Amino acid sequence: MSKRVLILGGRGRVGSHVAADLAAHTDAEITITGRSHQHSKQIPDLGSHVKFIELDLEDRDKLTAVIRGLQTDSGDSRNVVIHCAGPFHYRDGRVLETCINEGVNYVDVSDHPSFTRKAIAYREAAEAAGVTAIVNTGIFPGISNSMVRQSIEQLDTADTVHLSYVVAGSGGAGVTVMRTTFLGLQRPFQAWLNGQWQAVKPYSDREVVEFPAPYGRLGVYWFDVPEAFTIPSAFPVKTVITKFGTVPDFYNFLTWSVARWWHPRLLQTRAVIEFLSHVSHFMTDVTDRFSGIGVAIRVEVSGQKDGNSAKSYATLVHENTAIAAGAGTGSVTQMLLSGKLDKPGVWAIEEALPTALFTQAMHSRSVEIKQSLQMTA
Repeated sequence: MSKRVLILGGRGRVGSHVAADLAAHTDAEITITGRSHQHSKQIPDLGSHVKFIELDLEDRDKLTAVIRGLQTDSGDSRNVVIHCAGPFHYRDGRVLETCINEGVNYVDVSDHPSFTRKAIAYREAAEAAGVTAIVNTGIFPGISNSMVRQSIEQLDTADTVHLSYVVAGSGGAGVTVMRTTFLGLQRPFQAWLNGQWQAVKPYSDREVVEFPAPYGRLGVYWFDVPEAFTIPSAFPVKTVITKFGTVPDFYNFLTWSVARWWHPRLLQTRAVIEFLSHVSHFMTDVTDRFSGIGVAIRVEVSGQKDGNSAKSYATLVHENTAIAAGAGTGSVTQMLLSGKLDKPGVWAIEEALPTALFTQAMHSRSVEIKQSLQMTA
């Protein structure tokens, strides 16, 4: 029988690209969910093995029935539920908990630290149930985390990880990603600096970083992402820096202004977040035609190689951020379906995915990652 995949939130920008990736690279039966049948018409035709069902995640009984049916109908233990229904700041662990109870593997595109912490708390339960659950599998977090692992493995020891991201316009994503950006401005977050946790203000400390063409030198700012705590948990490094920026640069100034001048209570009000998100999405709809919707990632890891100081670099450029996210999540799901990836428990992607499998998956999807090693002393 065919393997089965259930994509929660599969009609969204990222979810639909995950579905497209799986339709292109697997023969799995794919079910996409949304809160209303009227949105099923918005889903591109991906073939007869892709269907739509209506499902609201607030309906716990139906959620359980759908996930249980995924397993019962096929009788295969390698089916997968993919959680793409963000923003994850507002989500609890009910989907993951249901997957554990029903013995179904789990993947998500979560991008908010609070959700990642909720998910990791289920690690022992997933391990006991024999369920492999991989969180943060999109582009950043996701592919970016695996690039860090790849770079760390080029060195004998690693001390500092510097992760920088830049997205052009909307990145091809929907308003949910805009919400995530503004939710990340709500309060200072903890960063791992010089071997201790220190409070950092979001969208502070602008730094100019050299990205590959066509981006070049661009400003990036501190940003609260799951990598800020999952990377120091996975690897014995002393410092992890996570910075983010956008193109055109005036979006950086607007976001910096909100983070610096708006009262924190405003940023913790859902109506304000919705207003900012929809205004930003409207603006990027206009500027996307000039800026594009691509993404660039730059990883710099400092440490030791053969007794000398060294730096390992990895860079990625993709013309469509949402497609890249689909490749990240789709490739992990493909590995779970095939049995190549089997690690019961709940894991951040950099903890679970070996570099050899990661590089093979990126090559199969024509996602080019450039690496270099520089001796600094």
